[in-house]
Amino acid sequence: MRTAGRNATSSHPQATPRAATLSNDAFKLSIDRRQAGNYNNHPYMQILLTNDDGIFAPGLAALYKELVKIGDVTVAAPAGSRSGASHSITFSRPLVCNKVDINGQFTGFSIQGSPADCVKLAVMQLHEGPIDLVVSGINQGANAGINVYYSGTVAAAMEGAFLGIPAVAMSCSFEEQMDFEKGARHCVKILKQLMPVQKGNVININIPQLSKGEPKGVRVVPQSSKGFEEYYIRQRNELGQTVFQLAGGAHLTDSNPTDTTSLEEGFITITALAPDMTDHDKTSELKKIKW
Repeated sequence: MRTAGRNATSSHPQATPRAATLSNDAFKLSIDRRQAGNYNNHPYMQILLTNDDGIFAPGLAALYKELVKIGDVTVAAPAGSRSGASHSITFSRPLVCNKVDINGQFTGFSIQGSPADCVKLAVMQLHEGPIDLVVSGINQGANAGINVYYSGTVAAAMEGAFLGIPAVAMSCSFEEQMDFEKGARHCVKILKQLMPVQKGNVININIPQLSKGEPKGVRVVPQSSKGFEEYYIRQRNELGQTVFQLAGGAHLTDSNPTDTTSLEEGFITITALAPDMTDHDKTSELKKIKW
């Protein structure tokens, strides 16, 4: 998986993002009025839903079904799978955006860009008024450990944080038969307990393999910094060229509880992430050097 970013010297028109944070009381009132069907003249939590598996992914549809119970949901997602896109954005060409129908259930903006593109475009151009919450998922496969850096799902949530909007990434551990409906119910139950998420925060939620039974509970844990058992398979393509296919197995184990080990043990994991990647302790040490 590869990442792409904007050249530091490039520039493009900037817009002021519109963000708002609901208080806890306002969030509960939004849910109560939504469930009661009382929409007239009342503000509802404005949710932007995106993902990296593509706008027609079943995980997104399952999550939409749960989110509309607590707010007004706008969908803006990649036209196709952009798994592993990380925090790439598109600046060398215009973005193509079309309104599409998702299996007769709802409509959304299909964008030929990365997950981060989708959030940026929705906030700055597509959505009328402030967005209260960015939700990214449900991803088909856990986004834990170093997967967080490769993940387009997490990057979309992080883009929301860059724009001053509370954001949550949601993923289900991969298995052959994914139960996105049950995964979505678990995710939104956790979301309700987390609210109100503060402006600029990114919360990463992962659901364990549900075929093994109900989750054993919830653990708030740090992100693992361990990698995978990875290797490349040398192959020949139809043109006779030598190509290399990345393959691998499970995460390397941690001695202390982390997101990866807790998922393996059957727990739902919650990890708070930060847009600031600065190592502040090391930066303080570097400042002591006479340059």
